Formats: sequence, structure tokens, C-alpha cells
Amino acid sequence: MPDGRTPEPGGWNRIHFVVDDIDAEVERLRSGGSIRFRSEVISGPGGRQILLEDPSGNPIELFQPAPS
Repeated sequence: MPDGRTPEPGGWNRIHFVVDDIDAEVERLRSGGSIRFRSEVISGPGGRQILLEDPSGNPIELFQPAPS
């Protein structure tokens, strides 16, 4: 991760949410001010994703599939 964390047991499984507009979702969540993001939005051949944490520190992934 960009903050230097490395995989550890129990710390990398995540809930995965598919979204239509990842930029809008990230903006909406950031405007609330209480969400901690583990990364910035990254892009790959399958789509775009970002990792954030729930209030207990569990990872959640937002994923926007690449256009077909």
C-alpha cells in the first residue's frame, strides 16, 4: 500500500462494491470527512478501484468495471 503497510493475516480480505461512477462515490465519501482511504483510485485493464476502511478498520473496495 502507498502508506507502507504489507499484507498480514486477516487484514486483506475485503468487501467489494461495484459502482457506476467511482469518482462521484469517492467525492461523496470524502465530503463526509470521516472515511479513511487506503489508496487513491488506480486503473487497470479490468477497471478502476480504490480501497477504504470501515469504522472498525476493515478494508472495503469500490470497483468500477472497464467499459465493455
